[in-house]
Amino acid sequence: MTKKPTTEKLLNQLDDKYKTIGQDREVHLEGLLHSNSITYWDYIHTDALLGLQIQRTTLPDEMVFIGYHQINELIFKMILWEIKQVADTPTLEVTFFQEKLMRISRYFDMLTTSFNIMRDGMDIAQYNKFRHTLTPASGFQSAQYRKIEFASTELINLIDVRFRANIDRDTPFEHAFEHLYWQAAGKDYKTGQKSTLLTNFENRYKEEFITFMKVYNTKNIWSRFKELPVESQQDKSLIDAMRHYDYTVNITWVMAHYNAAKHYILGKEGDGEATGGSDWQKYMHPKYQKRIFFPELWSQDEKDNWGHGVE
Repeated sequence: MTKKPTTEKLLNQLDDKYKTIGQDREVHLEGLLHSNSITYWDYIHTDALLGLQIQRTTLPDEMVFIGYHQINELIFKMILWEIKQVADTPTLEVTFFQEKLMRISRYFDMLTTSFNIMRDGMDIAQYNKFRHTLTPASGFQSAQYRKIEFASTELINLIDVRFRANIDRDTPFEHAFEHLYWQAAGKDYKTGQKSTLLTNFENRYKEEFITFMKVYNTKNIWSRFKELPVESQQDKSLIDAMRHYDYTVNITWVMAHYNAAKHYILGKEGDGEATGGSDWQKYMHPKYQKRIFFPELWSQDEKDNWGHGVE
């Protein structure tokens, strides 16, 4: 059993802590006399959290839709938190790297299986009524998910496959941004015209995205992997973790999302149209855009058949 520090030792440690930030220990101790004890609901901010599910319609299953997407955004936040630790760690070790990758993959595993809540947890007729009140909004507009992509891989791997040959590390970020794969969901490349879905998204997040892209340009997951010693880059367990993360995000999770959308949008009561008006099938299915975070870790045959045979 670990011996607890003595009161005198704790006071000395507190003294050292507050001296380093120019604070008086006694003032902080006196403050404890007047502070309230913490409760679960205060710590989690339960009341504030449960007050964020605000429906636009009177249809009961809209609550499922809202709550589910808010949970997704909380999980995305946790994923970005894990990636940031990998990005910011001065000296990266294989064990730490692998543990973080598997944590992230477990989050995506959870997101993948949770699509059953969406697919089987809402009345289709209700969904196809309240969804029209969401136009032109779309889950496409999740900024945190875009940041996960930027923080995971080299930017070239997120460029639309039609334009990769003409873009490299010297390409201005603003130009690369205009050719990201997901632009295909809301842009006519012949005319350059963008949909309201895409225009609204960019007006809100473009500058933030470009700043984020610059920050993670040299410290994304792949960049950090390449900084490891050669022998560490050949560690089988680490490579397996990298491949698992890549496949989980870009095929398993995407296909769960795709199939949930297909269930509602292409079902007998659906109209085939996404709320944002995107060509959602070609945008979402991995076999079209071949979103691969770590292409160097896959064989040519695996890359050529990426997303094929999965439905």
